[in-house]
Amino acid sequence: MSRDQKFFDMYSLVIGVLAAIALAILVLAMKMSDLTQGVYTRDAAEYQAAVAQRIAPVGEVYLPGEEQESSAPVVRAAAEPEPVAAALSGPQVYNTACIACHSTGVGGAPVVGDAAQWTDRIAQGMDLLKQHAIEGFTGSAGFMPAKGGRIDLSDEEVAIAVDYMVGESS
Repeated sequence: MSRDQKFFDMYSLVIGVLAAIALAILVLAMKMSDLTQGVYTRDAAEYQAAVAQRIAPVGEVYLPGEEQESSAPVVRAAAEPEPVAAALSGPQVYNTACIACHSTGVGGAPVVGDAAQWTDRIAQGMDLLKQHAIEGFTGSAGFMPAKGGRIDLSDEEVAIAVDYMVGESS
């Protein structure tokens, strides 16, 4: 046998095997298609409902004179939140909000523990001192931001912190 004949025989064998594999895949695909086509066809009500839902318009347009029926709006009164007791103690509020300025005297803040700096402020009255701490205050000595810049603190927590700082400074 010549070399050309061997090559042609081997080439024919490979092409034949590949053709057989392709034919087997085609038959398998057709069989699977027959088995699954009955599950979800275009004429089935389930398929039609899914398509209608997918292509439904987002809104509707009404021409002048047309009215849309709507239910009356329901108005519900918001429940008033119950007053909450102070969640943080005086030292906790001081250590999270006040210490930044009142430990070093930044911006004219009286240093906690220095009675001389607190004497004039305490003499004005604790109510005014607490009001300045809660609402903020700009004075000749400096600036006190409202609630020490921590707006999330309650008025009661700020008042407790003021009592703590005054107690530590007297």
